[in-house]
Amino acid sequence: MNYQQVAQEILNNVGGKKNVSGLTHCYTRLRFTLYDTKKANKAHLEKMDEVISVVENSGQYQVVIGNKVAEVHDQIQLLLGDLNKAENKEENKGSIGSRILNTFTSIFIPIIPAIAASGMLKGILALAVMIAAYYWNVDIKEYNTYRILDATSNALFYFFPIMIGYVAAKVFKANELIAMVLAATLCYPDLVDLMTSGSAVTFLGVNVTLADYTSTVIPIIIAVFIMAYVQRFFERITPEVLKIIMVPTFTLLVMVPATLIIFGPIGIHLGSFINWLYYIIMDISPTLLGAFIGGIWCVLVIFGAHKAILPIGINDVAQTGQQNLLAFAGAANFSQAGAAAGVLLKTKNKKLKTLSATATVTALFGITEPAIYGVNLRLKKPMIYAVISGAIGGGLMGWGGSYGTAFANQGFLTIPVYIEAGTKAFLCYIIGIAIAFFGAAAMTMLFGFKDIPEEEDASDEGLGDSEEEAPRTGTDTEVTIPSPVQGKLIPLSEVKDEVFSSGALGEGAAVYPTTGEVAAPADCKVSVLYPTLHAIGLQLENGAELLIHIGFNTVELNGEGFEAHVSAGDEIRKGTKIVSFNIEEIEAKGYDLTTPMVVTNSSQLQGVSIVESNTDRTV
Repeated sequence: MNYQQVAQEILNNVGGKKNVSGLTHCYTRLRFTLYDTKKANKAHLEKMDEVISVVENSGQYQVVIGNKVAEVHDQIQLLLGDLNKAENKEENKGSIGSRILNTFTSIFIPIIPAIAASGMLKGILALAVMIAAYYWNVDIKEYNTYRILDATSNALFYFFPIMIGYVAAKVFKANELIAMVLAATLCYPDLVDLMTSGSAVTFLGVNVTLADYTSTVIPIIIAVFIMAYVQRFFERITPEVLKIIMVPTFTLLVMVPATLIIFGPIGIHLGSFINWLYYIIMDISPTLLGAFIGGIWCVLVIFGAHKAILPIGINDVAQTGQQNLLAFAGAANFSQAGAAAGVLLKTKNKKLKTLSATATVTALFGITEPAIYGVNLRLKKPMIYAVISGAIGGGLMGWGGSYGTAFANQGFLTIPVYIEAGTKAFLCYIIGIAIAFFGAAAMTMLFGFKDIPEEEDASDEGLGDSEEEAPRTGTDTEVTIPSPVQGKLIPLSEVKDEVFSSGALGEGAAVYPTTGEVAAPADCKVSVLYPTLHAIGLQLENGAELLIHIGFNTVELNGEGFEAHVSAGDEIRKGTKIVSFNIEEIEAKGYDLTTPMVVTNSSQLQGVSIVESNTDRTV
C-alpha cells in the first residue's frame, strides 16, 4: 500500500484540507470532523481498494481502513500540517454539564501530582515542627532549611494561577506561554500590592475590582477560556508576517484589563459562591456534611461524579491553606480498605483472598479502585458496610472540626497533613479513619456476604459463568476457545455499527459486558494494544487473529475508565487479564459498551462458528 497516495486520495474525497476541522484515528478507522459532510465523496471512497467502509456517526465522518490505519493517518496528518492535531476530539459531544465537568477534570488532573507532592511536604514539615517542639523545645520554623522547604510546599499554591493557566491553555487550545504571562500578571508582586492596598484602582479611568488573585483557581480558567477566542480572532485578522509578534501583544493588551475588570471578579464571585454553598451546609451541621461525604464519596467515585466537587478542596487549600473535603473522603477510603480486609479474613476463595489482600494494602495508601471494583462492589454487601462505616467516621470528623493543611490523596502517608488542626480535630480524624476501617472490616466479617466458590471464580479463565456464546475458529483441527469478555451475547449482525455487523472486519460475535475485564482466551501474543485501551489485537497460538473492540466511540475517552495490565508485544498465558474497564463510569458518559470480537483473518480459516456452552461462553 502506498500510504502517501492513499492519504492524498482520501483527503481529496472528504472535501480537501479546508473541509477538515479535526482528525483522529482508532484501531480500524480514520475519524474526520468535517465542516461540511456534503463535500465528501462517499461513493468514491467506498470504491477504493484500501477502504473497507465509510460510516457517518456521532458527528464524525469515519473511513474504515483496517490495521494499517495508523500509517494512513500519519500521512494525512502531514498533508494537513498544523491545521489539525491528534488531540482534536468532539468537544461539543454531550450535555453542557458533562462538558463542563470534563473540562474541569482535564484541567485539574495533570496538576494533582504536584498538589499531592506539595501536600505531602506540608504534612512532613508539620510533623517535624511538632516533634522538634515536643522533644527538644525547638522552633524549627526559624531555620533556613525549614524556610526553604516551606517555600517549596507553598510555591504551587501561591502561583496556582500560572499552573492552572498553562494547563487550561492546553485544554482550550490557546497559546500556553501567553496564558502563563496573563496568569503571572495576576501574581506579580507590584500588582498584588496595588490590588490589596485598599486604595481605588483604575485602568484608563475604569474602576478595577480590588482582589488578590494569588492562589485563586476559577478566575484564570475563565480568563484563558475567553483568551482562546480572542487569540483566534487576532490570528484571523493579522497578516501572516506579523502574527508572531502582534497576536500575543494584542491578546495581552485585551485580556489583562478584561480579566482585572470583568472575568477575574466573575471568577472570584463564582468561587466564593461554590464555597459558600458547601460551607452553608457545613454551618448547618458539620457532622451531617462529614457523614454524607464519608459515606457517599466512593459511590461518587464509581460514577466519576467526585470530580465535580474536587475543586472545592483545591480552592480551599489555595485560599485558606486548609480543607476538610478530603478529611471526610479519607473516611471513605479507609472504609473501603476495611471492607476488603474483612473479605480477606472471611472468604474461602483463594484467588479472592489474594485480590482482597492487595486491594486492602492499596486502599490504605489511598488507591481505592482495586478494593471498590475488584472486591467490595463485586460482592455488594461489603460495599454497603463500607458506606455505613465511612459515614460514621466522616460524621465524627465533621463534629471534631478535622481539616488538612494540604490537598493530598487520603491514606497512611497523608495522616501528618491533619496534625495542625489541633488535638481534638486530629484525634477525631484518627478515630474517624479507625472507625471507618475496623467498622467496615467487622461488619463484613460478622454479617458476611455471598462468597464466590472456587469453581465459579471468574478469574480462573478470565470469564464468567453465563450460558452464552461467542465465535470459534476452525483450522484443519477444530479449536474451541473461551470468550475473552463476560457478558450478554449479541449476534454480530445486530451490532449498531455497520463495519462490524457487515462482517467487513471478519466473522465473530459481540457481547454487552457484565464484568469490566478482558482476559486472554488462550495462550497468545498481544499484537496490538491501542493507546486508548479500547481496542486489542491478539494472535492466538492456533493461528487466529482476534480483534476485541470495547464499546463504540470509546476512543474519545482517551483511556479514561480503562486500565492496561499488559503491553503490546507481550506473550501471555490463557486467563491473563489484558485490560479492565469501569462499566458504570463509561456508561454514565453515554457510551455504548457493546463489544465486538471478530476473527480478522477468518477468510484464511475454514470457518468461524458460534458455540453455546452450559458452563461458560466459548469463542
